[in-house]
Amino acid sequence: MSNTTLAVIIGNRDFFPDRLVTEARSDILKLFAEMDINAVILDENATKLGGVETWDHAKTCADLFKKNADRIDGILVVLPNFGDEKGLADTIKLSGLNVPILVQAYPDDLDQLTVERRRDGFCGKISVCNDLRQYGFAFSLTDLHTVHPLSASFRADLAKFVGVCRVFKGMRNARFGAIGARPGNFNTMRFSEKLLQKYGMSVVTVEFSEIIGKANKVADNDVKIIQKLSAIKGYAKHDTVPSQALLRMAKLGLVIDEWMREFDIDATAIQCWTSLQQNFHINACTLMSMMSEQLMPSACEVDITGVASMYALQLASGSPSALVDWNNNYGDDPDKCVLFHCGNWAKSFLPDIEIKYSEILGTTLGTENTYGAVAGRVPAGPMTYARISTDDDQGIIRAYVGEGEFTNDPFETFGARAVIHTPGLQDLMRHICKNGFEHHCAMNASHSAAILAETFSNYFSWEVYQHNE
Repeated sequence: MSNTTLAVIIGNRDFFPDRLVTEARSDILKLFAEMDINAVILDENATKLGGVETWDHAKTCADLFKKNADRIDGILVVLPNFGDEKGLADTIKLSGLNVPILVQAYPDDLDQLTVERRRDGFCGKISVCNDLRQYGFAFSLTDLHTVHPLSASFRADLAKFVGVCRVFKGMRNARFGAIGARPGNFNTMRFSEKLLQKYGMSVVTVEFSEIIGKANKVADNDVKIIQKLSAIKGYAKHDTVPSQALLRMAKLGLVIDEWMREFDIDATAIQCWTSLQQNFHINACTLMSMMSEQLMPSACEVDITGVASMYALQLASGSPSALVDWNNNYGDDPDKCVLFHCGNWAKSFLPDIEIKYSEILGTTLGTENTYGAVAGRVPAGPMTYARISTDDDQGIIRAYVGEGEFTNDPFETFGARAVIHTPGLQDLMRHICKNGFEHHCAMNASHSAAILAETFSNYFSWEVYQHNE
């Protein structure tokens, strides 16, 4: 994932000590260097000590931000003292930036409440937030009302905010590829393309027949096919897969890769049954797994809002996501369940990954037509789940997010599978069912629900349920 660039505004108010602005600048730049964050910040000589207080300061700072707008992912407002709330709000307004905003205020020391050291950032932050609200800007807050930038608490705040910036920027510019039509009876995969577009997400469609037709024309000895075949064989154990099935997988993968490059596709949702098995005689799962592993998520059954959920989780965590079925109970434990797909999960989830045929689809479509599924078990570790859904009746986008843990509880079956524990699972299932969410959700091996909840609710104004919060 690329480095994040934050625009920094250091507030000031003339009857508070100016030296606090200089100290804040030093603190922030030190922290950014440690966290590999790039800064767009006023030079110390551009305004009084590089702070923002007056209308002229606001114009100067806004001009700097405009010149760097293409690379700015978010804004950090720093209050080493009370600050001038109007100057700060004017800066953001004049810059024209539409990015997340984090407001930080320094704490005072009880033994330094002198004229020379008094900050009053505690009070100033309230005024700044009031003005931002008046101007119509959404903004994020630190966990503690006042916090020193070099503290562990603020470091966690900033890491979360960087994730929020990634999700907001990535989702507002995302291009999702829909390859084929959804399976005929899966009404649950219906979605509103128009609602996604309202928030900057584009859907690019292509007929599956076009993809298969091009794959059929690729020569067996094409150098690109040889390279793709080598990549597939190197990706996972494939001892039981017929050579012709591997070759067809390589041809299909090559054509999809080229189509994605042509249309700048970030993620795909594929009609993975039954046309593919009937007309090209493989499963696409291995190819989808490989794309997800390369941070180009791919979802089953043309689930566009499912792959949007995968992409959001990937942006939040910086690691691959997978699309899963909320599949089954785990015995009598009310807070555990089974996640499953037949399967296409990224290699990162499956240390024992193996390319096989699809046991489920093979029963009706023929085993020989379903090679390409991947199988394996997710080991114990952290887990976040998320689902984005378009509500056409209300004209809104809704989502839920939550966290749990992958477990090593005994479980024997085929396909890609996991056992998870999340407190209050039964309440979560009631929420999913009562609100008409899909049976798919996205999962990620991280704890990043708070990043998604903040981005979805605060910056997109979606209706969000955060489980156990």
